Amino acid sequence: MLFVLIAPVSSTVSAFSLHPSALCNTQARIERGLARLIVLAPLTRNRSYGHVPQPHAAVYYSQRTTKGGLLIAEATGISDTAQGIVLAPLTRNRSYNNVPQPHAAVYYSQRATKGGLLIAEATGVSDTAQGYPHTPGIWTKEHVEAWKPIVDAVHQKGGVFFLQMWHVGRVSTYDFQPNGQAPVSSTDKGVTPSLEGVEWSPPRRLRKDEVPGIVNDFRLAARNAIEAGFDGVEIHGANGYLIEQFLKDQVNDRTDEYGGSLENRCRFALEIVEALANEIGSHRVGIRLSPYSDFMEAIDSDPDALGLYMANALNKFNIQYLHMIEPRVVGARVLQGPEDEIPHRLLPMRKAFKNTFIAAGGYNRSKGNRAIADDYADLIAFGRLFLANPDLPRRYELDAPLNKYNRSTFYISDPVVGYTDYPFLEEA
Repeated sequence: MLFVLIAPVSSTVSAFSLHPSALCNTQARIERGLARLIVLAPLTRNRSYGHVPQPHAAVYYSQRTTKGGLLIAEATGISDTAQGIVLAPLTRNRSYNNVPQPHAAVYYSQRATKGGLLIAEATGVSDTAQGYPHTPGIWTKEHVEAWKPIVDAVHQKGGVFFLQMWHVGRVSTYDFQPNGQAPVSSTDKGVTPSLEGVEWSPPRRLRKDEVPGIVNDFRLAARNAIEAGFDGVEIHGANGYLIEQFLKDQVNDRTDEYGGSLENRCRFALEIVEALANEIGSHRVGIRLSPYSDFMEAIDSDPDALGLYMANALNKFNIQYLHMIEPRVVGARVLQGPEDEIPHRLLPMRKAFKNTFIAAGGYNRSKGNRAIADDYADLIAFGRLFLANPDLPRRYELDAPLNKYNRSTFYISDPVVGYTDYPFLEEA
Protein backbone atom coordinates (compact mmCIF):
# COMPACT_ATOMS: atom_id res chain seq x y z
CA MET A 1 0.00 0.00 0.00
CA LEU A 2 1.31 3.43 -0.92
CA PHE A 3 2.13 5.84 1.88
CA VAL A 4 2.00 9.41 0.64
CA LEU A 5 2.29 12.99 1.85
CA ILE A 6 0.69 15.76 -0.16
CA ALA A 7 3.31 18.38 -0.98
CA PRO A 8 3.08 22.17 -1.25
CA VAL A 9 1.99 23.62 -4.59
CA SER A 10 4.35 26.56 -4.25
CA SER A 11 7.54 25.42 -5.46
CA THR A 12 4.49 17.33 0.73
CA VAL A 13 4.64 4.82 9.17
CA SER A 14 4.76 3.39 12.41
CA ALA A 15 2.19 4.87 14.86
CA PHE A 16 1.33 8.53 15.37
CA SER A 17 1.54 9.00 19.07
CA LEU A 18 -0.76 11.92 19.84
CA HIS A 19 -4.33 11.88 18.50
CA PRO A 20 -6.26 15.15 19.06
CA SER A 21 -8.34 13.55 21.83
CA ALA A 22 -5.14 12.49 23.54
CA LEU A 23 -3.94 16.08 23.40
CA CYS A 24 -7.09 17.25 25.19
CA ASN A 25 -6.91 14.49 27.78
CA THR A 26 -3.24 15.14 28.47
CA GLN A 27 -3.85 18.87 28.85
CA ALA A 28 -6.67 18.26 31.32
CA ARG A 29 -4.47 15.99 33.40
CA ILE A 30 -1.69 18.55 33.42
CA GLU A 31 -4.10 21.24 34.60
CA ARG A 32 -5.36 19.01 37.45
CA GLY A 33 -1.82 18.30 38.57
CA LEU A 34 0.23 15.17 37.99
CA ALA A 35 0.99 12.56 40.58
CA ARG A 36 3.95 13.95 42.51
CA LEU A 37 4.67 16.12 39.45
CA ILE A 38 6.87 13.30 38.11
CA VAL A 39 6.76 12.67 34.36
CA LEU A 40 8.42 9.94 32.32
CA ALA A 41 10.21 11.74 29.50
CA PRO A 42 10.22 10.28 25.96
CA LEU A 43 13.28 8.05 25.80
CA THR A 44 14.33 6.41 22.54
CA ARG A 45 14.84 2.70 23.35
CA ASN A 46 15.39 1.09 19.90
CA ARG A 47 13.41 -2.05 20.71
CA SER A 48 10.53 -1.80 18.18
CA TYR A 49 11.70 -4.32 15.62
CA GLY A 50 10.86 -3.41 12.04
CA HIS A 51 9.33 -0.19 13.43
CA VAL A 52 6.63 -2.31 15.18
CA PRO A 53 6.08 -1.82 18.95
CA GLN A 54 6.67 -5.09 20.81
CA PRO A 55 4.96 -6.82 23.79
CA HIS A 56 7.95 -6.13 26.01
CA ALA A 57 7.08 -2.42 25.78
CA ALA A 58 3.90 -3.14 27.75
CA VAL A 59 6.04 -4.49 30.59
CA TYR A 60 8.41 -1.54 30.44
CA TYR A 61 5.73 1.17 30.53
CA SER A 62 3.46 -0.60 33.03
CA GLN A 63 6.42 -0.88 35.41
CA ARG A 64 6.62 2.93 35.38
CA THR A 65 2.89 3.66 35.65
CA THR A 66 1.31 5.24 38.74
CA LYS A 67 -2.23 6.45 39.33
CA GLY A 68 -2.55 9.89 37.73
CA GLY A 69 1.02 9.81 36.46
CA LEU A 70 1.95 11.01 32.98
CA LEU A 71 4.12 8.85 30.72
CA ILE A 72 5.31 10.13 27.34
CA ALA A 73 6.23 7.31 25.01
CA GLU A 74 9.34 7.49 22.84
CA ALA A 75 9.11 9.44 19.60
CA THR A 76 7.32 7.62 16.81
CA GLY A 77 6.72 8.20 13.14
CA ILE A 78 3.59 9.74 11.66
CA SER A 79 0.87 7.26 10.85
CA ASP A 80 -2.30 7.64 8.88
CA THR A 81 -4.81 4.86 9.34
CA ALA A 82 -6.60 6.08 6.20
CA GLN A 83 -4.20 4.33 3.81
CA GLY A 84 -1.24 6.46 4.86
CA ILE A 85 -2.34 9.46 2.77
CA VAL A 86 -1.41 12.84 4.20
CA LEU A 87 -2.28 16.37 3.09
CA ALA A 88 0.66 18.77 3.23
CA PRO A 89 0.84 22.56 2.94
CA LEU A 90 -0.58 24.04 -0.25
CA THR A 91 -0.40 27.81 -0.63
CA ARG A 92 -3.94 28.92 -1.57
CA ASN A 93 -4.03 32.73 -1.07
CA ARG A 94 -7.53 32.80 0.40
CA SER A 95 -6.87 34.17 3.91
CA TYR A 96 -8.01 37.76 3.47
CA ASN A 97 -5.82 40.28 5.29
CA ASN A 98 -3.79 37.33 6.59
CA VAL A 99 -6.77 36.04 8.62
CA PRO A 100 -7.86 32.41 8.03
CA GLN A 101 -11.45 32.28 6.72
CA PRO A 102 -14.44 29.97 7.30
CA HIS A 103 -14.13 28.51 3.81
CA ALA A 104 -10.81 26.98 4.88
CA ALA A 105 -12.77 24.76 7.28
CA VAL A 106 -14.67 23.36 4.28
CA TYR A 107 -11.49 22.87 2.25
CA TYR A 108 -9.53 21.04 4.95
CA SER A 109 -12.44 19.00 6.28
CA GLN A 110 -13.14 17.79 2.72
CA ARG A 111 -9.67 16.23 2.80
CA ALA A 112 -9.76 14.97 6.39
CA THR A 113 -10.06 11.27 7.20
CA LYS A 114 -10.06 9.41 10.49
CA GLY A 115 -6.47 9.22 11.70
CA GLY A 116 -5.19 11.10 8.64
CA LEU A 117 -2.55 13.80 8.92
CA LEU A 118 -3.17 17.17 7.27
CA ILE A 119 -0.57 19.94 7.11
CA ALA A 120 -1.99 23.43 6.68
CA GLU A 121 -0.64 25.95 4.21
CA ALA A 122 2.45 28.08 4.88
CA THR A 123 1.58 30.57 7.60
CA GLY A 124 3.48 33.69 8.60
CA VAL A 125 5.15 33.85 12.01
CA SER A 126 5.20 37.67 12.20
CA ASP A 127 4.22 40.84 10.39
CA THR A 128 7.60 40.87 8.63
CA ALA A 129 7.16 37.29 7.38
CA GLN A 130 4.70 38.04 4.59
CA GLY A 131 5.39 38.23 0.84
CA TYR A 132 2.25 37.04 -0.95
CA PRO A 133 -1.37 38.23 -0.92
CA HIS A 134 -3.90 36.64 1.41
CA THR A 135 -1.62 34.11 3.07
CA PRO A 136 -2.53 33.29 6.69
CA GLY A 137 -0.79 34.35 9.86
CA ILE A 138 -0.37 32.90 13.35
CA TRP A 139 1.19 35.83 15.24
CA THR A 140 -1.93 37.50 16.70
CA LYS A 141 -4.83 36.49 18.91
CA GLU A 142 -7.16 37.15 15.97
CA HIS A 143 -5.24 34.60 13.91
CA VAL A 144 -5.39 32.02 16.70
CA GLU A 145 -9.14 32.44 17.12
CA ALA A 146 -9.71 32.27 13.34
CA TRP A 147 -7.79 29.01 13.08
CA LYS A 148 -9.72 27.31 15.91
CA PRO A 149 -12.92 26.42 14.00
CA ILE A 150 -10.83 25.24 11.04
CA VAL A 151 -8.83 22.93 13.29
CA ASP A 152 -12.04 21.79 14.99
CA ALA A 153 -13.56 20.86 11.61
CA VAL A 154 -10.59 18.60 10.91
CA HIS A 155 -10.65 17.06 14.39
CA GLN A 156 -14.38 16.38 14.15
CA LYS A 157 -13.60 14.07 11.24
CA GLY A 158 -10.83 12.38 13.21
CA GLY A 159 -7.93 14.05 11.43
CA VAL A 160 -4.59 15.14 12.86
CA PHE A 161 -3.56 18.67 11.88
CA PHE A 162 -0.08 20.24 11.63
CA LEU A 163 0.61 23.86 10.60
CA GLN A 164 3.46 24.82 8.28
CA MET A 165 5.16 28.05 9.44
CA TRP A 166 7.33 30.34 7.34
CA HIS A 167 9.14 33.62 7.04
CA VAL A 168 9.63 34.61 3.40
CA GLY A 169 12.67 36.81 4.02
CA ARG A 170 13.74 38.67 0.87
CA VAL A 171 10.91 37.13 -1.20
CA SER A 172 8.76 40.15 -0.43
CA THR A 173 8.11 43.79 -1.29
CA TYR A 174 7.73 47.02 0.66
CA ASP A 175 3.95 46.69 0.29
CA PHE A 176 3.88 43.56 2.45
CA GLN A 177 6.15 44.93 5.17
CA PRO A 178 5.10 46.94 8.22
CA ASN A 179 5.48 50.68 7.61
CA GLY A 180 6.79 49.95 4.11
CA GLN A 181 10.18 48.89 5.44
CA ALA A 182 12.67 46.70 3.58
CA PRO A 183 12.27 42.91 3.82
CA VAL A 184 14.87 41.19 5.98
CA SER A 185 17.25 38.43 4.92
CA SER A 186 20.62 36.84 5.57
CA THR A 187 21.96 39.22 2.93
CA ASP A 188 21.36 42.58 1.30
CA LYS A 189 21.37 40.92 -2.15
CA GLY A 190 17.86 40.96 -3.57
CA VAL A 191 15.88 38.62 -5.79
CA THR A 192 16.14 39.71 -9.42
CA PRO A 193 13.36 42.24 -10.07
CA SER A 194 10.50 40.89 -12.20
CA LEU A 195 11.38 37.26 -11.39
CA GLU A 196 8.07 35.37 -11.25
CA GLY A 197 6.44 38.60 -12.39
CA VAL A 198 7.06 40.55 -9.16
CA GLU A 199 9.18 43.65 -8.53
CA TRP A 200 10.92 42.32 -5.40
CA SER A 201 12.22 44.99 -3.02
CA PRO A 202 15.90 45.03 -2.00
CA PRO A 203 16.29 43.35 1.42
CA ARG A 204 18.04 44.51 4.55
CA ARG A 205 20.65 42.20 6.06
CA LEU A 206 19.66 41.10 9.55
CA ARG A 207 22.11 42.15 12.24
CA LYS A 208 23.45 39.34 14.38
CA ASP A 209 21.62 40.66 17.42
CA GLU A 210 18.31 40.56 15.47
CA VAL A 211 18.52 36.86 14.61
CA PRO A 212 17.35 35.64 18.06
CA GLY A 213 14.25 37.78 17.60
CA ILE A 214 13.31 35.88 14.44
CA VAL A 215 13.91 32.57 16.23
CA ASN A 216 11.61 33.80 18.97
CA ASP A 217 8.95 34.70 16.39
CA PHE A 218 8.93 31.05 15.29
CA ARG A 219 8.77 29.89 18.91
CA LEU A 220 5.81 32.12 19.77
CA ALA A 221 4.06 31.16 16.53
CA ALA A 222 4.46 27.47 17.43
CA ARG A 223 2.94 28.15 20.84
CA ASN A 224 0.05 29.97 19.14
CA ALA A 225 -0.46 27.04 16.78
CA ILE A 226 -0.86 24.67 19.71
CA GLU A 227 -3.24 27.14 21.38
CA ALA A 228 -5.29 27.14 18.16
CA GLY A 229 -5.57 23.38 18.50
CA PHE A 230 -2.99 22.18 15.97
CA ASP A 231 -1.27 18.91 16.83
CA GLY A 232 2.12 20.12 15.62
CA VAL A 233 4.01 22.37 13.21
CA GLU A 234 6.21 22.02 10.15
CA ILE A 235 9.09 24.50 9.74
CA HIS A 236 9.28 25.74 6.15
CA GLY A 237 13.01 25.58 5.45
CA ALA A 238 12.70 25.23 1.69
CA ASN A 239 11.88 27.01 -1.58
CA GLY A 240 14.12 30.06 -1.24
CA TYR A 241 12.51 31.59 1.84
CA LEU A 242 14.29 33.02 4.88
CA ILE A 243 15.66 29.82 6.41
CA GLU A 244 17.00 28.70 3.05
CA GLN A 245 18.48 32.17 2.50
CA PHE A 246 20.71 31.33 5.46
CA LEU A 247 21.34 27.70 4.44
CA LYS A 248 22.59 28.25 0.88
CA ASP A 249 26.01 29.67 0.06
CA GLN A 250 24.96 31.46 -3.14
CA VAL A 251 22.65 33.68 -1.05
CA ASN A 252 24.29 33.79 2.37
CA ASP A 253 27.33 36.06 2.18
CA ARG A 254 27.64 36.73 5.90
CA THR A 255 30.98 36.74 7.72
CA ASP A 256 29.66 36.20 11.26
CA GLU A 257 28.71 32.91 12.94
CA TYR A 258 25.63 32.64 10.70
CA GLY A 259 27.62 32.59 7.46
CA GLY A 260 30.63 31.05 5.76
CA SER A 261 31.03 27.41 6.80
CA LEU A 262 28.32 24.80 6.37
CA GLU A 263 27.93 24.58 10.14
CA ASN A 264 27.47 28.34 10.42
CA ARG A 265 24.95 28.55 7.59
CA CYS A 266 22.84 25.82 9.22
CA ARG A 267 22.96 27.45 12.65
CA PHE A 268 19.84 29.62 12.17
CA ALA A 269 17.68 26.70 11.02
CA LEU A 270 18.83 24.48 13.87
CA GLU A 271 18.26 27.23 16.44
CA ILE A 272 14.65 27.42 15.26
CA VAL A 273 14.29 23.63 15.47
CA GLU A 274 15.70 23.62 19.00
CA ALA A 275 13.48 26.49 20.12
CA LEU A 276 10.34 24.78 18.82
CA ALA A 277 11.27 21.37 20.22
CA ASN A 278 11.77 22.97 23.63
CA GLU A 279 8.55 24.99 23.40
CA ILE A 280 6.04 22.40 22.15
CA GLY A 281 7.89 19.07 22.15
CA SER A 282 10.02 17.49 19.44
CA HIS A 283 7.26 15.03 18.55
CA ARG A 284 5.19 18.00 17.37
CA VAL A 285 7.89 19.34 15.01
CA GLY A 286 8.78 18.55 11.39
CA ILE A 287 10.84 20.44 8.79
CA ARG A 288 10.83 20.75 5.01
CA LEU A 289 14.08 21.24 3.06
CA SER A 290 14.98 21.61 -0.62
CA PRO A 291 18.80 21.55 -0.93
CA TYR A 292 18.70 21.02 -4.71
CA SER A 293 16.13 23.68 -5.57
CA ASP A 294 17.00 26.97 -7.23
CA PHE A 295 13.62 28.56 -6.53
CA MET A 296 13.88 32.31 -5.92
CA GLU A 297 17.59 32.10 -6.83
CA ALA A 298 18.43 30.21 -3.63
CA ILE A 299 21.25 27.91 -4.78
CA ASP A 300 23.94 25.95 -2.98
CA SER A 301 27.25 24.88 -4.48
CA ASP A 302 27.13 21.49 -2.73
CA PRO A 303 23.52 20.47 -2.09
CA ASP A 304 24.49 16.87 -1.28
CA ALA A 305 26.64 18.04 1.62
CA LEU A 306 24.02 20.53 2.79
CA GLY A 307 21.24 17.96 2.85
CA LEU A 308 23.35 15.33 4.59
CA TYR A 309 24.62 17.77 7.22
CA MET A 310 21.07 18.83 8.08
CA ALA A 311 19.79 15.24 8.18
CA ASN A 312 22.48 14.30 10.69
CA ALA A 313 22.17 17.50 12.73
CA LEU A 314 18.40 17.16 13.10
CA ASN A 315 18.79 13.82 14.85
CA LYS A 316 19.99 15.66 17.95
CA PHE A 317 16.48 17.10 18.39
CA ASN A 318 14.55 13.88 17.64
CA ILE A 319 11.91 15.72 15.60
CA GLN A 320 8.95 13.90 14.09
CA TYR A 321 9.93 14.02 10.39
CA LEU A 322 12.22 15.36 7.69
CA HIS A 323 10.57 16.24 4.37
CA MET A 324 12.92 16.73 1.40
CA ILE A 325 12.37 17.66 -2.24
CA GLU A 326 13.88 15.68 -5.10
CA PRO A 327 16.47 17.30 -7.41
CA ARG A 328 14.12 16.87 -10.36
CA VAL A 329 12.08 19.78 -9.01
CA VAL A 330 13.66 22.84 -10.67
CA GLY A 331 12.05 26.03 -9.44
CA ALA A 332 8.33 25.50 -9.95
CA ARG A 333 8.94 22.90 -12.69
CA VAL A 334 9.31 19.13 -12.42
CA LEU A 335 11.66 17.34 -14.82
CA GLN A 336 9.87 14.06 -15.43
CA GLY A 337 12.00 11.02 -16.26
CA PRO A 338 11.05 7.50 -17.39
CA GLU A 339 8.17 5.83 -15.58
CA ASP A 340 10.48 3.20 -14.09
CA GLU A 341 13.11 5.75 -13.04
CA ILE A 342 14.52 5.09 -9.56
CA PRO A 343 15.61 8.24 -7.68
CA HIS A 344 18.72 8.05 -5.54
CA ARG A 345 20.03 11.49 -4.57
CA LEU A 346 18.13 11.65 -1.27
CA LEU A 347 19.19 8.17 -0.16
CA PRO A 348 22.17 9.27 2.01
CA MET A 349 19.89 11.72 3.83
CA ARG A 350 17.20 9.09 4.23
CA LYS A 351 19.75 6.71 5.79
CA ALA A 352 21.18 9.43 8.05
CA PHE A 353 17.89 10.72 9.49
CA LYS A 354 16.56 8.48 12.24
CA ASN A 355 12.83 9.26 12.18
CA THR A 356 10.20 9.51 9.44
CA PHE A 357 11.65 10.53 6.06
CA ILE A 358 9.48 12.02 3.32
CA ALA A 359 10.50 12.38 -0.34
CA ALA A 360 8.65 14.80 -2.61
CA GLY A 361 8.69 15.96 -6.19
CA GLY A 362 7.65 14.39 -9.47
CA TYR A 363 6.00 11.30 -8.03
CA ASN A 364 2.89 9.57 -9.29
CA ARG A 365 1.21 6.50 -7.84
CA SER A 366 3.49 3.93 -9.48
CA LYS A 367 6.70 5.83 -8.73
CA GLY A 368 5.58 6.31 -5.16
CA ASN A 369 4.88 2.62 -4.75
CA ARG A 370 8.32 1.78 -6.10
CA ALA A 371 10.07 4.22 -3.76
CA ILE A 372 8.26 2.82 -0.73
CA ALA A 373 8.90 -0.78 -1.78
CA ASP A 374 12.61 -0.01 -2.16
CA ASP A 375 12.69 1.66 1.29
CA TYR A 376 13.83 4.89 -0.33
CA ALA A 377 11.43 6.83 1.89
CA ASP A 378 8.81 6.29 4.57
CA LEU A 379 6.33 8.61 2.87
CA ILE A 380 5.95 10.07 -0.62
CA ALA A 381 4.69 13.62 -1.01
CA PHE A 382 2.05 14.63 -3.54
CA GLY A 383 0.86 18.20 -4.11
CA ARG A 384 -1.44 19.13 -6.93
CA LEU A 385 -3.13 15.73 -7.00
CA PHE A 386 -4.69 16.14 -3.55
CA LEU A 387 -5.63 19.72 -4.32
CA ALA A 388 -7.71 18.47 -7.25
CA ASN A 389 -8.91 15.25 -5.60
CA PRO A 390 -10.31 15.78 -2.10
CA ASP A 391 -10.96 12.03 -1.90
CA LEU A 392 -7.49 11.03 -3.08
CA PRO A 393 -7.20 8.20 -0.48
CA ARG A 394 -10.32 6.52 -1.86
CA ARG A 395 -9.27 7.04 -5.47
CA TYR A 396 -5.89 5.46 -4.79
CA GLU A 397 -7.52 2.59 -2.93
CA LEU A 398 -9.74 1.90 -5.95
CA ASP A 399 -7.10 2.91 -8.51
CA ALA A 400 -9.78 5.25 -9.87
CA PRO A 401 -9.23 8.07 -12.39
CA LEU A 402 -8.14 11.42 -10.98
CA ASN A 403 -9.54 14.90 -11.52
CA LYS A 404 -7.21 17.16 -13.48
CA TYR A 405 -6.07 20.26 -11.67
CA ASN A 406 -6.54 23.76 -13.06
CA ARG A 407 -3.31 25.65 -12.45
CA SER A 408 -4.93 29.02 -13.22
CA THR A 409 -7.05 28.76 -10.05
CA PHE A 410 -4.28 27.72 -7.64
CA TYR A 411 -3.65 31.19 -6.25
CA ILE A 412 -6.84 33.16 -6.91
CA SER A 413 -8.77 34.49 -3.92
CA ASP A 414 -12.14 32.94 -4.77
CA PRO A 415 -13.47 30.99 -1.73
CA VAL A 416 -15.00 28.25 -3.91
CA VAL A 417 -13.61 28.12 -7.46
CA GLY A 418 -10.50 25.96 -7.64
CA TYR A 419 -10.72 25.44 -3.89
CA THR A 420 -13.74 23.53 -2.59
CA ASP A 421 -15.45 22.75 -5.92
CA TYR A 422 -13.35 19.80 -7.13
CA PRO A 423 -15.74 16.82 -7.35
CA PHE A 424 -15.57 13.68 -5.27
CA LEU A 425 -15.49 10.35 -7.07
CA GLU A 426 -19.25 9.75 -6.91
CA GLU A 427 -19.85 13.25 -8.33
CA ALA A 428 -17.36 13.12 -11.18
